[in-house]
Amino acid sequence: MKRVAVVGAGKIGQMIADLLVHSGDYQVAMIDKSAEQLERLKGGVPVETIAIDVNDPQKVAEALRGRFAVLSAAPFQVTGKIAEAAAMAGVHYLDLTEDVANTRRVRQLATTATTAFIPQCGLAPGFITIVGYDLAKNFDKLQDVRLRVGALPQYPSNALNYNLTWSTDGVINEYCEPCEEIANGELVNAPPLEEREEFSLDGVTYEAFNTSGGVGTLCETLRGRVRNLNYRTIRYPGHAAIMKALLQDLRLRERRDVLKDILENALPTTLQDVVIVFVTVTGIKKGGLVQETYANKVYGQRVNGIDRSAIQLTTAAGICGVLDLLAAGRLPQKGFIRQEDVPLADFLDNRFGRIYAMRQAGQREAA
Repeated sequence: MKRVAVVGAGKIGQMIADLLVHSGDYQVAMIDKSAEQLERLKGGVPVETIAIDVNDPQKVAEALRGRFAVLSAAPFQVTGKIAEAAAMAGVHYLDLTEDVANTRRVRQLATTATTAFIPQCGLAPGFITIVGYDLAKNFDKLQDVRLRVGALPQYPSNALNYNLTWSTDGVINEYCEPCEEIANGELVNAPPLEEREEFSLDGVTYEAFNTSGGVGTLCETLRGRVRNLNYRTIRYPGHAAIMKALLQDLRLRERRDVLKDILENALPTTLQDVVIVFVTVTGIKKGGLVQETYANKVYGQRVNGIDRSAIQLTTAAGICGVLDLLAAGRLPQKGFIRQEDVPLADFLDNRFGRIYAMRQAGQREAA
């Protein structure tokens, strides 16, 4: 049994711990700065709880020593510090961040680390990157790679057509920061909330627009090989226009704490959500122009006796699946590991990765 630590005792961190403990192969310690938050875990899955300041790499490193890996489900602002702690303690490191600056810090730490550093192991970046690269690598010549992901309420009931299903800080950050993409063969930064498009899937109309971080390292990997590569977040129509008014016209981009307070007090959470993954790759195969598409919807499920949202399941499955592959020796054991280095077939065959095969609400319970 491998000893691991999960930093961040929020909904995603708890989901990660639940999956790992019930697998029977991991002993989990939950680390959080809030003793009150950790106290709420009592009566749930059996985990060790450690209340320390996660902004202090030295203290976190002390708690990590002797463990196999640390999985960060903490806010993106502290991701870099947890990575520093992992380097000090000599343990493998995995995270869920979409923040570009923190990923650069993780990559820098990996250059001298004796263990594996694997950032962006969630849904987007994460699974979407694995899928995109798996499709793209089989083309003789690439033209366009389009990555689209959304976590949406099944039953929208407000003007934003949205419920809080993910970290509020993370959502605001991806709506505000520059968006890396390849356009006409050039690596560029595009503005968030722009380049809006509409498409239909299973008879439902959606919009998609630029957000930051979801492409992961794929632009770097495919640079010089693809004409256009971009990532856009999926929402119901009308969402982008309202968010642009809030962030740009009312200048709440400069007062993110105010926007966070507004959203968390106005938008309810929901377990009745759906995660949409939609990837399209176009290029030349055997002399002909070909398009290949991966499209999937994952719904909330009852897992280990508890109702879980689709975003909880897909995010936790992403990082747990990669951890499992690392523990089995299916991934490099040292240095910076990209999501593109994770074979899609191996991931989907993994006990955690199989969560992505759940297509209908209530279809079956995950093991």
